[in-house]
This record gives sequence, structure tokens and C-alpha cells, in this order.
Amino acid sequence: MTKTLAILTGGGDVPGLNVAMKATIVNALEAGYRVLGIRRGWGGLLNYNPEDPETKTTYIRELTYNDVRKIDRSGGTFLHSSRTNPQNVKKDVIPDFLKDSPLGVQKNETTWDFTPHVLRNLENLGINYLVTVGGDDTLSYTVRMHNEGIPVVAIPKTMDNDVFGTDYCIGFSTAMTRSVEVITNMRTSLGSHERIGIIELFGRNSGETSLIASYLASTDRAVIPEVHFNIDKLSEFLLADKRNNPSHYSVMTVSEGAIMEGGDVIETGEMDAYGHRKLGGIGMIVAEAVKKRTGSNVMYQQVGYMMRSGAPDSLDRMVASSFGNLAWQCVERGDTGRMVALHGGKYTTVPVTMILSGKKIVDIAAYYDIEKYRPKIKDFLGVPMFLS
Repeated sequence: MTKTLAILTGGGDVPGLNVAMKATIVNALEAGYRVLGIRRGWGGLLNYNPEDPETKTTYIRELTYNDVRKIDRSGGTFLHSSRTNPQNVKKDVIPDFLKDSPLGVQKNETTWDFTPHVLRNLENLGINYLVTVGGDDTLSYTVRMHNEGIPVVAIPKTMDNDVFGTDYCIGFSTAMTRSVEVITNMRTSLGSHERIGIIELFGRNSGETSLIASYLASTDRAVIPEVHFNIDKLSEFLLADKRNNPSHYSVMTVSEGAIMEGGDVIETGEMDAYGHRKLGGIGMIVAEAVKKRTGSNVMYQQVGYMMRSGAPDSLDRMVASSFGNLAWQCVERGDTGRMVALHGGKYTTVPVTMILSGKKIVDIAAYYDIEKYRPKIKDFLGVPMFLS
């Protein structure tokens, strides 16, 4: 009997998703597997109604080699994505056919758990193995599937590089490449107008994006979520950096999740299905405060989604392809309940449950000068390639 492998991507897109999926899918097809692409992440399995053929057309796609032949040449995810969490579904987004369904478990007045429905769909589709590509939020539901007895293999992706259990996540290298390019290019305007530059980068709980971009682009200062910063002290540093620069400018990076002493993280909008609100805006607040304190004109740039747009760089292609191949080899061996990973520069796998066992943040003692707000690697001997 032909076995079936399903694959999905969830959360924010990053360059390299298509590369990883192509590697897994091509291997499975060559081994004679039937391969299903689940569209829109966990949202596909929530919204698929086995009794409505139209929803299958929308959310389930049987894949052939020609469907994936060229997908590695572009960024994003050809299966699309969502931030759906089937175990935490708000009342106003429950699909009509699931309202009042016994396949939903009411958790409280506003949220339902539709895991029984997802499990029914996996059985209905005849799925033997499920490969999921995502960050810690998407993969947290992969852990739920594992606990429910579904044979799963997880592939970590996030440009923040903050999935616990791996040194590297797909998308991080390209995000750093994009960030360094922005910083380098922005220096021409900063120098021309003799200003202070504030560059805001994605990064919720981990400051690795700000730290590594600063390290690679040699910015004057870097603010990260792990260390609450003093705005007066930071302003003095930036003004001194500007004075000491022959081109009369200074530049810094700031993580979107950074917190000013005595302040809070800057969030807007409603919580998503994973309990997160939209981050962003701390850079503008810093820019206005620095201008007020220094009297210097300031340029503020929020890099935002450009960090994760476009095709992957060579390193992300390498890791994504290798992760995809390793994920397939796990399936082939029947070694499920695993997440593919990099440890110390070597490919490996870890229990998928490790995703929930901690939070990956910057090792302040090893990589950051908390007094001067800048990267400082105390000793390079034995340090991982990605400084994480």
C-alpha cells in the first residue's frame, strides 16, 4: 500500500522554505510516496472539511515533481502560511461547519481546541507521516501532534534564529545579509547629512538579529531585548560616536522587542493564536528620544519584512536543502518525533519536545557588553559558527 507524506509551513515566511520542502518532497516521490501539501499551515487542517470537496481543493494539494521543480529558485512558501493554532481557536474564526461540532473542545468563553478535528482529517487523508516547517509557535503544535501519536518530523525556521534545540534556523543567514546591506547602504546618507542612524530589526525575545547584524556591519551600538537599556546613556554614546567619526555620523541597531529601562515592550493590536501581539516602533521612540537628548538630527529605518523577503542566500540554501534531506531520512528510517538541527556545525536531530523545554536568547556573558551596548565576543575558542 502506498504511503502518504504530508508537509506544511506555518508562521512568518523566510527564504529557504521552498528549498527545504523541495528536498523532502522529491525524496518522498522518488521513494514512491504519495505527497500532500497542506496549504496555509495548520489553518489548512483546521478548515478542511472531509464532507466538502471544495475545501479539499482549497487546502489540500497532491504534489508531483513538476509542482516543485522550480520552487527553490524563489523565497517565501509555495504552500502559503498562517498563524493558526488549532488548539487555541477564537470563536469569531471558527469555520462555519465546525460551529457546535463535537470535534471542538471549549477551553473558555472565547477559545476552542479543535485538535480532534485535525486528527480526524489526518486519518481521513491517509497521512502516514507529517513534516512541519516553522518557528517555535508552529512547532509547538507539532509537539501536540507528536503527543497525540502522529509520526512527525520538524524543520526549524525563523529569521530570529530562536527555536530552542538548534544552533541554526532556516532564514537567519539571509536576514543577516539583508540587514547588513541596509546598514552599509544607509551609511552614505548618514554620512552625507551627519546624522545618527537608528535601524530597527525584527527580533521578539532574542536579540540575535540585532547583535549579529551589528557585529557584521560594525555598527556603533546594538540594543537587544535581553538587556534593558538606559536612553540617556545610549544617547551619550551615540553622540560621542558621531563626534569621533571623521564622517560625523553614528549608527546603531535595535531589536523590535527591546525594552527601555522603566518601560515596556512596544506592542499593538490583538493577540494572535499563539498569544503574541504585533511588535514594532521601539526604533521610532529611540530616535525621537535620542534627537531630543543630543540635539542631533536622526534617521530612523525600520527594515521590517525586507529582512525575510526574496530568495535565500547560499548558506540558507545549504542548510535548508540539508534539513529537508535529513527530514526525509528520518521518515525513511521511521525515526519520528524528531526535529532536525545543527549542533556545533554538524547536522543532527533532537526530540521534537525539546522545542518547548526552553527559550533561546543571547548569551550575554559570552557575546555582549552590557555597559557599552555593543557586541563583544569574550573568547572565540570553541564558539559555535553562528554565535548561538
